[in-house]
Amino acid sequence: MTPLTSRSATAEHGHVPALPGAGRPGTETPLLLAAGTVILPDREHSPGWVEVRGGVIVACGAGEPPRPADVELPAGVLAPGFIDAHNHGGGGVSFNDADTNAVAVRITQTHRDHGTTTMMASLVTAPIDEMERLVRALAELVRGGLLAGIHLEGPWLSPAHRGAHAEQLLLLPDPASVDRLMGAGAGAVRMVTIAPELEGGLAAVARIVEYGAVAAIGHTDADYDLTQAAIVAGASAGTHVFNAMRPLHHREPGAALALLDDPTVFAELVADGVHLHPAVVRLITESPARPVFVTDAMAAAGAADGDYKLGALDVRVVDGQARLVDGTIAGSVLTLSHAVRYAVLTAGVPLPLAIRAATQNPADLLALTDRGRIRPGLRADLVLLDADLNVHATLLEGAWV
Repeated sequence: MTPLTSRSATAEHGHVPALPGAGRPGTETPLLLAAGTVILPDREHSPGWVEVRGGVIVACGAGEPPRPADVELPAGVLAPGFIDAHNHGGGGVSFNDADTNAVAVRITQTHRDHGTTTMMASLVTAPIDEMERLVRALAELVRGGLLAGIHLEGPWLSPAHRGAHAEQLLLLPDPASVDRLMGAGAGAVRMVTIAPELEGGLAAVARIVEYGAVAAIGHTDADYDLTQAAIVAGASAGTHVFNAMRPLHHREPGAALALLDDPTVFAELVADGVHLHPAVVRLITESPARPVFVTDAMAAAGAADGDYKLGALDVRVVDGQARLVDGTIAGSVLTLSHAVRYAVLTAGVPLPLAIRAATQNPADLLALTDRGRIRPGLRADLVLLDADLNVHATLLEGAWV
């Protein structure tokens, strides 16, 4: 039995401890894990255990395991691997960079070190020729299994709430441009952020959904009624709710309240202490909508402060905050492990709800039915957290990463 009782050699620091059962994904070597708390879809076991074989979960239960555990964390938490539906980069590089294969490997490894086992590649607004090229290149990595899909955050955004997107590159969502980028992905584009108030916006929402992708309302000046109309047209998510959208007002509640008031909507939030006050983090997670923690990470996640690019724009990262020269927030340096820790320890979000927001809710958002939950038959993507919710180790399809 291998107890994990020290953080001195954890994945949070980029070092995976020598653990039994390590190998390539899908290994047939059985592995039994025990922890002080195991987070299941609708309940938690304290203590509990999970058995893995062949890259999948084969059994789980409450109390003492049926045999001596191979790995146990008596004061820790065993949860599904984190799923990041909105991520632009990490490790010093971004998905908008030219060397697509190399940067994607680097970004995914950076975030795997922090418990993220599934990741979308988010693209910021760029010239449409460049976006088409990037979509085609990233689609190959989606088909190869490195990425879960592509998220287009642009170019169909409101100039009034463009955030860290170059205004001169924004476009109206006409059928030709929508078909061009969605067609380039050949099914790999799984989510698109769009401002529905733009000319042709509601029709574009329906068109995006017809392609099998999630239409997410964001970077928008839409009011409450128009946002509701977009939901009727097929939109099912809100991109980093409250950020880059019309502010809440008691006589004009704007897009945020329309999104949070609908239990069919998935509400992205960036729980990093910069994008949202902790009380607002708690408000979103307790709303009727289904909360989804995202990083919105840019290249500086897992890297040093300094000067970076986010698409066409210059970004300076100081004290862990990424901003344009005018002070506009430009993504984050967040990891999902930190988002969970911040939500629980600072914002007061209950641990099971925080774990769901980083696992099963994004899995449902992206229609990933084989992961995101601890359940027999699903992929053995798991994360071991210590008592302080730091990542001890991560399993990807049953192998330590």
